[in-house]
Amino acid sequence: MDSHLIGEKNGEIPGRMSFIVARNVEEINLRLKKMINKFICLVLMFSFLFPWGKTGHRASGEIAENYLTDKTRLEIKKILKDPSLAVASTWADEMRSNPDFRKYSAWHYVNMPYNVRYVDSKKSSKGDVVQAIKICKKNLKDSNISPEDKAFYLRFLVHLVGDIHQPLHVGRAEDRGGNDIKVKWFGNDTNLHRVWDTHIIDDFQMSYTELAKHLHNNFSADDIKLMTEDEWIDESQKLVNKVYSEVKNKDSLGYTYIYENFDLVKLQLFTAGIRLADTLNDIFDE
Repeated sequence: MDSHLIGEKNGEIPGRMSFIVARNVEEINLRLKKMINKFICLVLMFSFLFPWGKTGHRASGEIAENYLTDKTRLEIKKILKDPSLAVASTWADEMRSNPDFRKYSAWHYVNMPYNVRYVDSKKSSKGDVVQAIKICKKNLKDSNISPEDKAFYLRFLVHLVGDIHQPLHVGRAEDRGGNDIKVKWFGNDTNLHRVWDTHIIDDFQMSYTELAKHLHNNFSADDIKLMTEDEWIDESQKLVNKVYSEVKNKDSLGYTYIYENFDLVKLQLFTAGIRLADTLNDIFDE
């Protein structure tokens, strides 16, 4: 009788089959490792991309709504099914899981040495937030692009103007914009980037509409220098250098840090809204 049949009768796996099973298990393990590594890379990449969180972005969008001209408002309504800039402001983050959008990940930030101005810095071939804003503006002024492309560039522009005003999106490459600076926030583990993204804002416990109203009541558009995106980035660079100088790895942050920095966070959110409105008016109501 064939020996491998005896093995089958006894419930054993024949030698050839055991080799095949072992090889398949090895291949499965290898594939799982690759999938896990890809997942980790995506988590790390996306953790670097979310400035202000939804509340901050939407508050800036809501502020901008109050300073649009009638013509600009009409043009935006033609492009977006939901013309709310607050809603549009988070779209670029909400699409982050779409593989087609991974090529735009570098659009959300810029890395450059702390002592070099953006215009003098080496530019990334993958793009950065300043280059992306220029691309969006150029395409939105192009009457030949499709309605779908206009909606794409408009939503992205609304988001990117918020991004460029979050100081840690002009941070250092070596710590991924503060993501690798581990701190305690009221005793809980977090990182410096997340503190500026959400923790300071969330501690205020306001909806984005309440926050926008608060900003509108406490700041004046007349005090905001409009400037260009090349100047915005230099402004944010000065702010992030100050942020870096005041926090070290493993620091414990809480009420004192909120007291010392929340006014700056609010000013940046308001400034982003005013400059966004000015940018859109320049595009649609020249």
